Amino acid sequence: MNPKKITPCIWFDNEAEEAVQFYTSLFSDSKIDKITRFTDEGTDIHGMEAGTVMTVGFQLGGQPFTALNGGPHFKVNPCISFFVMCETVQEVDHLWSSLLPNGKVMFELDKYPWSEKYGWLQDQYGVSWQISAGKIEDVGQKITPTLMFVNDQFGNAEEAIEHYTSIFKNSEVDGILRYGPDEEGPKGLVKHAQFKLEDGKFMIMDGPGEHEFDFNEGISLVVHCNSKEEVDYYWEKLNQGGDPKAQQCGWLKDKYGVSWQVVPTELYKMLDDDNTEKVKRVTKVMLQMKKLDLNKLREAYDG
Repeated sequence: MNPKKITPCIWFDNEAEEAVQFYTSLFSDSKIDKITRFTDEGTDIHGMEAGTVMTVGFQLGGQPFTALNGGPHFKVNPCISFFVMCETVQEVDHLWSSLLPNGKVMFELDKYPWSEKYGWLQDQYGVSWQISAGKIEDVGQKITPTLMFVNDQFGNAEEAIEHYTSIFKNSEVDGILRYGPDEEGPKGLVKHAQFKLEDGKFMIMDGPGEHEFDFNEGISLVVHCNSKEEVDYYWEKLNQGGDPKAQQCGWLKDKYGVSWQVVPTELYKMLDDDNTEKVKRVTKVMLQMKKLDLNKLREAYDG
């Protein structure tokens, strides 16, 4: 069972294992948890060769992630970035110099009113990192997924906070910093906010200006469900007002365009079984689903 209720999944074009090895070499308290591989079931859909890496479960600074080899269909972009809280300026400099080669600067590394040293970059794989000197206790975790609302979604950050905290239990808003007069964003919109969903923290902002990217499947948020009832609940709530064309194998897009995966934890055990025939049966049934039906997955598993 995953140690957090909601975890990020990063989409790669066959670079998942390479990227994870790179990331886990940089961050302390990091490790590779589990590697799954494609079977010959569903190759006509996913196009991946049997035996190649499908997913890599890993942790960075105690934060669980999944890396997915999904092919060239989607590219990660800065709409979802990862805010890294560093205890020292030296750690900021180390991560910045390690992640930047073959990437690009989005926000220059410098001293700012909110941090002794802060910068925002995209690494060689397109993944965005906000690296900041500060106290981890101010957030409660080392690495925090951060959503940026741009273009047609600009101005919806506060509504999204209310929406997400109404869906997930044990949720609360830690604080909202708003744009003031004469700042880049319209006065009153969310410049930066922090909130809790279940056992994890998230950050969110309205990003002014024109951008060449929007929320997409490049980074999705996985909801780990302990029962069929939980799957049904989160699928229904997150799906309200979303895009029905983006539903497949437990994936959905909510009304803001954010991609979610609603997954029963029992499925991980099924796909990790040593019996390849069971895995193939479960995979075949799963690939035909939109919302994951735990009862039908169990039937396929049991044969």
